[in-house]
Amino acid sequence: MQETLAFSLPGAANALPRTDPLAALLDELNRGRSPLARLRHDASISFGPVMRVERFVLGNGLKVLVHVDPSAPVVCLQTWFGVGSRHERVGKTGIAHLFEHLMFGETESVPHGAFDRMLEEAGAETNAATFLDWTYYHTNLPKDALELTVRLEAERMARLVLRDPQVSSEKEVVANERRQRVDDDVDGSVSELLYKEAFRRHAYGWPTIGWMEDIKGFTTEDCVEFYRTYYAPNNAALVVVGDVALDRALRAVQDHYGVQEPSTIPVEDVCPEPPQTEERRAEVVKPTATHKVAIGYRAPALGDFDHAPLVLLNEILFSGRSSRVHRALVQEQEIASEIRGWVGSFRDPALYDIYLSARGEHTGDALLAALEPILEEVRRSPVTEAELDRAKARIELSVLQGLETVAGKAEQIGFYETVLGDPAALFERLAAYRRATVGDLLRVSRRYLVSSARTVIHVIPDGSSAEDGGDDAAEADADSEEAS
Repeated sequence: MQETLAFSLPGAANALPRTDPLAALLDELNRGRSPLARLRHDASISFGPVMRVERFVLGNGLKVLVHVDPSAPVVCLQTWFGVGSRHERVGKTGIAHLFEHLMFGETESVPHGAFDRMLEEAGAETNAATFLDWTYYHTNLPKDALELTVRLEAERMARLVLRDPQVSSEKEVVANERRQRVDDDVDGSVSELLYKEAFRRHAYGWPTIGWMEDIKGFTTEDCVEFYRTYYAPNNAALVVVGDVALDRALRAVQDHYGVQEPSTIPVEDVCPEPPQTEERRAEVVKPTATHKVAIGYRAPALGDFDHAPLVLLNEILFSGRSSRVHRALVQEQEIASEIRGWVGSFRDPALYDIYLSARGEHTGDALLAALEPILEEVRRSPVTEAELDRAKARIELSVLQGLETVAGKAEQIGFYETVLGDPAALFERLAAYRRATVGDLLRVSRRYLVSSARTVIHVIPDGSSAEDGGDDAAEADADSEEAS
């Protein structure tokens, strides 16, 4: 069978024969290059029904994923590193997140503050995020600023300046961020405690932002070691989406990344979490006007067959005013002011998080007592076909709306490449949602909504506040710890 490829132009539903232009382009780009800078075309991957992602690999291991979208003169460039809080070790938690801050500092040829200033002057905006499985840096830019952005990103991947004054300054910034987002925030502190109680061995049990003692204890030597290990081309995927000329984009990558040496990535040593055989409970007293409860049921990994049906079940239970839990606890019984649920989207099995805030003087026990019959109902009887169809439609609409911008496309490509090794896995997820049945939802409800394998955190008001401090209305930041 003839090998095929396609440039990812809108409407390009059919692959082009692998008769040159790409082979000729790579021959030209690789001519005279060192082995580290030589590109090979790894795959041409369908990204939905009409789009494609071209995946290249540089000689030093850097993956380059390009989707050409000339619909607007803009580009999104993202760098996804295969390192998150799960790759840290006890006593050094939070160092992955610390690098979000450090990476916006000084490099060998770019003075402190110049990185942001140069990009802003070029019309670009940039930020970063860290979570359990990954860290990524993203820049939205005008198409004519691509080479500048590639140069700056390559510079900070290889030549970041790490000295005591800079490290100490950013440690204090992160410590203050922890105080604001966790120590002085009800939702943040409760979420941290929920994962700490639920995971006794797996690294998901410590927070992405890190324990305060660890943050204060980082040394410059710790940072240099972490940087030289994980911030390397063979641990990164560079995602380029937008109005780019493929030859110019690839040449810029070769010019600026092709001089970098790969590192030796340590074998990951994350201990699997043992099965939980009894319910775990904890109580905390917080400055909030009402009782709250956080529940963590065990949940499958993102790549597991059960993940999509559980997401659909959560949609039926918790999404919107017509959901089962909202109707029962908020509208009919009037004992809750806020309800939400979220199925963790991680590489390893994690948690199905449920948060409930009481109304008035109702307690956490009352919330649990009201929730249990609703969960028992979905364990006992199938949801209706109409409920399932509505859930599928809402999720599909949300997914497709997320692909309306070049940044949205880039984020999905980078996330799924990093977590599942497939930049187009989002569309496999859509197919999984579409084919899920009411029987699948009944099965996952019985498998995962198990009281003996859940963790429950009760939040008790400390009596100091006559009004809620606003944490009821705050959405949990389920996706990332954003850089300041």
